[in-house]
Amino acid sequence: MKIPFSEDELKKVGSYGRYSRLNTPITPKENLLRAIRHQDPLWIPLKSDELIFCPRIIPDNVARAWVFEQKPHENNTGGKDMFGIEWVYVPQVDGCMVRPGSPTLTDISEWKTVLHFPDFDSWDWEQSAAENAEYVNTDRYLVTWIFTGLFERLISFMDFENALVALIDEDQQDDLKDLFQALVDMYKDLFSRLKKYFHVDAVFFHDDWGGQKSPFFSVDTFREMIAPYIKQLVDYCHSIDLVFDLHSCGKIEMLIPAIIECGVDKWAGQPLNDKKELIRKYGDKILIGSTDTLHPTPDSAVPPMDELQHIVSDYMDEYGSRLPENPFFLMNHVPDDDVIAAFYAEGRKRLS
Repeated sequence: MKIPFSEDELKKVGSYGRYSRLNTPITPKENLLRAIRHQDPLWIPLKSDELIFCPRIIPDNVARAWVFEQKPHENNTGGKDMFGIEWVYVPQVDGCMVRPGSPTLTDISEWKTVLHFPDFDSWDWEQSAAENAEYVNTDRYLVTWIFTGLFERLISFMDFENALVALIDEDQQDDLKDLFQALVDMYKDLFSRLKKYFHVDAVFFHDDWGGQKSPFFSVDTFREMIAPYIKQLVDYCHSIDLVFDLHSCGKIEMLIPAIIECGVDKWAGQPLNDKKELIRKYGDKILIGSTDTLHPTPDSAVPPMDELQHIVSDYMDEYGSRLPENPFFLMNHVPDDDVIAAFYAEGRKRLS
């Protein structure tokens, strides 16, 4: 049902942390889910319509210095992930990595004896749920990040070069497929607990598949070695009413058709991909993120409102040429109220 836009919707009725809360006719969660399901969203979803939830009960979140929950976490020192792999915090990039050169797994055929899978039953889910009850009680789209995915997990076990070789070496592929299947089964268990205890709307699954110029591997290799396991995870998410939101960096646009075949619901991607063309070609099948070019840096000045409205209108002409069939979402990482209001209003007018 179409709802005409009203200027009253731009009234600030609260806040979402750094972001103002507007007087929207439906919740940000409902609107974003409508966009993902291609069910007539009322506005172009914004990144600020999401709430990140990464509880410390999952060791990967602490090891990757990426904890977002009720109790603040300030100790960005890295640590051991759920497999006992040590991650080191790198201040220059505000992130963590496994120190290369001494991989835990050197022979893929030995993964069953070398790797120690986590015991989720030993984690105090009930306590974490109680501690975070207020945090997860939100009308925003609640998304939990998964560190790390299949290929990234393999890299953490074997280092980058060895992981790439394992993907294409026929002598290693069968053992690798067995390992990926074991990881899929583990992730399914983890997803079910995140849904049960925290009522999350989506999992944001991290698995970087490309560099600055192209994917790390061929489309054929992806279809054989990774896609079948991603599809299993997507299908399971859908069976328990979870959105599968993919985080995958690099210039991976040639993989998008195969990603769509897996049933992936949403992908942000980096600006080095041709987002305008991808949204035009595939926006009716997957919700793709478009970068807010108004903020090349966090300190960039916002133009006056009349100029801002003109910029936003041109932006929507460029990326929203196939609305409403091909929606997208805006990756507005800088919390500026004027920018949020301008994009919200323009999207509401076009979609109503």
